[in-house]
Amino acid sequence: MPKFFKKRSKSAGLAPGTLVHIGERLMEKPKISVIDYSPDQFEEKTVKTIEECMAYQEKPTVTWINIDGIHQANTIEQIGHSFNIHPLTLENIMNTAQRPKIEYFPGYIFITLKMMYWSEDSQEVGIEHISLILTDHTVLSFQEREGDVFNTVRQRIKNTTGKIRKSGADYLIYALLDSIVDQYFLILEKLGDKTELLEDDLINQPSSENLQIIHQGKRNLIFLRNAVWPLREVVNKLEKDESKLIKKSTKLFLRDVYDHTIQVIETVEALRDMVSGLMDIYLSSVSNKMNEVMKVLTIIATIFIPLTFLAGVYGMNFHYMPELSWKWAYPVILSVMFIIGTGMYFFFKKKKWL
Repeated sequence: MPKFFKKRSKSAGLAPGTLVHIGERLMEKPKISVIDYSPDQFEEKTVKTIEECMAYQEKPTVTWINIDGIHQANTIEQIGHSFNIHPLTLENIMNTAQRPKIEYFPGYIFITLKMMYWSEDSQEVGIEHISLILTDHTVLSFQEREGDVFNTVRQRIKNTTGKIRKSGADYLIYALLDSIVDQYFLILEKLGDKTELLEDDLINQPSSENLQIIHQGKRNLIFLRNAVWPLREVVNKLEKDESKLIKKSTKLFLRDVYDHTIQVIETVEALRDMVSGLMDIYLSSVSNKMNEVMKVLTIIATIFIPLTFLAGVYGMNFHYMPELSWKWAYPVILSVMFIIGTGMYFFFKKKKWL
């Protein structure tokens, strides 16, 4: 599970724009892949150096350059020099603790946000820092590791009849944002199913394992909330701000992403209320279970009180005690004790105490 607080001690006291990677190193060597396309042309390849990407700047086509691995400062710095990216932007790219935001710079728009995925092995939410840069006809994406939620976008680009092939780089940014937000819905669906199953388990058989799952669910929802709330502001600015890099036709699609973001926020808040209620259900179920146990023990003790009294009386060592020399004294006393115990049991049953 990702950590709430990431160590920033390496960047403390350094000048603004100093490139220091904050976060966990998730892969050994950065990988650079390029997708270049137009309505009638498509090219996809992996390059070894940043210089190979420079040839696409002179083309009128749309170019998507994806960098997997943001831990090497020299690689990020080379990209910054090649595409004229501000040092503060490069610093934010390497800071995985950065909150989602959007910034406008001369010649490009910078967006940073959180990409999430569901781990089937651990049944938990995985989170990854991702940064996007939009220029006139180029999109740069920076990810912590190889593997993302953009496979559907790549398939749409390969499809010659799709709208994305006929649109510009701004539409590609929309498609990437839409894929990330759609992934949030998948995660919320998983968390919702898990919450409903957990609710049934808490009512039937509460346990300490359920308590751990509740805490994990709270933690996952906090991650989602921290990722989605700022993203609403990012998409809203991208839709409403006047920028030559975003066409009016694309803003209509960005409005749809904004609506989806609002739906995600509302679902997250609803799930947070449900998970908070699970703690009350757990405490109530444990309390009811304890009350049932105490009730049974109390009834057993109550039944044996008069029997213990009789056994105690006849256990006293007095020579002149009635019925001591009587032949039928022992079976009579046992019969009386049995009648008293059975009578009290049916009395409790009639009162619905059992």
